[in-house]
Amino acid sequence: MASIKGRNDGPNGRNEHYDVGNRKNVPRRNVVAEIKRGEHPGKHVIQVNGREYARDNPDGSKKDNVNRD
Repeated sequence: MASIKGRNDGPNGRNEHYDVGNRKNVPRRNVVAEIKRGEHPGKHVIQVNGREYARDNPDGSKKDNVNRD
């Protein structure tokens, strides 16, 4: 399973792109679609202000969170 890391590259630190494993700068819409297709177990999609974002399923660990800050 590839790790997903948000780039915080949009306004107010939104994730407009993600690093997915060794793929860099993947657009948010592509990552969301991959999660919806079940390609990233342990991740889910949330909607904030009408936009969908990738999120890690809660497990109490920060090391694998999409936003590691």
